[in-house]
Amino acid sequence: MGSMSIWHWLIVVVVVLLLFGKGKVSDLMGDLAKGIKSFKKGMAEDDTAAAPTTEPKTLEAKHGETVPVDKTKTPG
Repeated sequence: MGSMSIWHWLIVVVVVLLLFGKGKVSDLMGDLAKGIKSFKKGMAEDDTAAAPTTEPKTLEAKHGETVPVDKTKTPG
């Protein structure tokens, strides 16, 4: 009684098709697929944009030596 049988799911599918129609459900699934595809493409572009193109510069200083800092540039 607590689980849904195949007959329950078939009735739900029939009711949904009657309410929305086959074309509306098909359009909805197509839009969902386009959204997922767009999301994956955006995530792939973020990964390639975030990858550094050059090695970061390192500052080396001897003990007791000061290193000049450029305060005009903001981090980020």
